[in-house]
Amino acid sequence: MTPTIQQIAELAHSTVAGFPEQFRTLAREVVIQIADWPDPDFLADLGIDDPLDLTGMYDGIPMTEKSVMDPGFGPDVVWLFREPILAELREREPEGIDLETLVAHVTVHEFAHHFGWSDADIATIDRWWE
Repeated sequence: MTPTIQQIAELAHSTVAGFPEQFRTLAREVVIQIADWPDPDFLADLGIDDPLDLTGMYDGIPMTEKSVMDPGFGPDVVWLFREPILAELREREPEGIDLETLVAHVTVHEFAHHFGWSDADIATIDRWWE
């Protein structure tokens, strides 16, 4: 049975609920959105040709760069993309990776960007994507 957008959303929200209190508090203002596919504008902005290469995205201003002088453009958003996640899940199933683990990993990665970490920072401690 193919997981629905709602099921992936529930897994992402459960992941955030499991953050340590200080991070859970900082994550409270971020909206989690699930879509089947990334928007073509997201792909173009990131220079990504294959939509299967983007499982998630942080859309906002990292906390380390926010200022009270920033204009209000709405809440920061963590996007998770169902079809790319499911494609990666199929690739990783032989490794024993399940949907809950994969969604949690993508969710944590995107929230790390909200907290101010770059991809390079994340890569120093996270060898998942190798």
